[in-house]
Amino acid sequence: MNDLQPAAPPARGSDLLALVDVALREAKTRGADQAEAAVSIDVGLSVSVRLGEVETVEYQRDRGMGVTVYFGTRKGAASTADLTEDALRETVAKACSIARFTAEDSCAGLADPDTLATDIADLDLSHPWAVTPETAVELARACESAAMAVDRRITNSDGAGVSSHAGVRAYGNSHGFMAAYPGSLHGISCAVIGVDGDEMQRDYWYSSTRDWRELEPAESIGRRSGERAVARLGARKLATTRAPVLYSPDVARGLIGHFIGAIRGGSQYRRASFLLDAAGQQVFPDWFALHERPHLPKALGSAPFDNEGVATRDRDLVANGVLEGYVLSTYSARKLGLRTTGNAGGTHNLIVRGRERDFDGMLALLDRGLLVTELMGQGLNGVTGDYSRGAAGFWVEGGRIAYPVHEITIAGNLRELYRRIVDIGNDVDLRGGTRTGSILIEEMTVAGE
Repeated sequence: MNDLQPAAPPARGSDLLALVDVALREAKTRGADQAEAAVSIDVGLSVSVRLGEVETVEYQRDRGMGVTVYFGTRKGAASTADLTEDALRETVAKACSIARFTAEDSCAGLADPDTLATDIADLDLSHPWAVTPETAVELARACESAAMAVDRRITNSDGAGVSSHAGVRAYGNSHGFMAAYPGSLHGISCAVIGVDGDEMQRDYWYSSTRDWRELEPAESIGRRSGERAVARLGARKLATTRAPVLYSPDVARGLIGHFIGAIRGGSQYRRASFLLDAAGQQVFPDWFALHERPHLPKALGSAPFDNEGVATRDRDLVANGVLEGYVLSTYSARKLGLRTTGNAGGTHNLIVRGRERDFDGMLALLDRGLLVTELMGQGLNGVTGDYSRGAAGFWVEGGRIAYPVHEITIAGNLRELYRRIVDIGNDVDLRGGTRTGSILIEEMTVAGE
């Protein structure tokens, strides 16, 4: 990959901001009290290969603008993929028309001016990759070939893929905020199938980064996916029991995602959360910490401002196990009588702090129980916290992996499970907006035969 040169970005931020300005001026002309507009252009290449044959080669160029206007506390919104000036003006007209028929909402409106970002940091988020379709296909083939070579029992494949995307997003509002920043995302993935007699097991691996130079080598990704598939052959079922459960890092982030869902402003003001009014309460063990760090260079969750132009900032969501505050947009904050936390559109780089035990150390701490490496289904009641997911992984005896297991279900109540976290490893997975190591829970119900 190192012989490839970066590609040109799909558009300049100044060009997109000019489009935003057209929309805002049109909204003012039509009598809107407030207005905001966001426009983005993304280009990308994706290829996939299966059993050495090219399955897809796709080039994407996506563009679009969303406009929101406010007449007093009446809101109207419209969007378009046509970025010509006439289309933008028509889109604003439609948003204005919609606003005249919507109900008044005292919480509607732009973010307060004093919350908007004033210093737009360069977070090094854009690294376009001039990968050609031919080179991408070669990489995908090399990845799949490495997976198939791991073991003679790897006899089939769900394919390998290479993708590269780059784009620019611009946002502006009638408070005078106007800013844009570019970003990129690249990935290589592979999924293969192991067969032993009548048994088939599938597994995968992938790499995802903003900077294509930092992708894991294609052959390494392939080998990892092949090794994971082979390791699952010979999987057994378990009798129903209660046991400690260790989540591998790539599935552990889901536990944190459920927590974030429960403390979002929307869940709180709708009174639909198992952590309702939990700010200031002990939710995790007293050593647990969860930080939001939006300005990490090159990180997948970094952003200089949120979807409303509000400045993103470092904050501690959980300190010493205590929930410090909620995840709020301007609207949800007003509904709760609070201030926005700069999270319109989501969180930015959640970092879970444990006690720095490596994966082998976490297995030793588990001693006897279940290591979960795959979850299935969406079994969560967001109001009660009752949690039940299909799972697969490995049974552990004496701190060592004994054999693979499948067709099991793990269950508990999340509010209780969070308090029963024993430790979090230092084997952190960086391939997403939530950075966590493996998470060990003291005990869960493991349902099998």
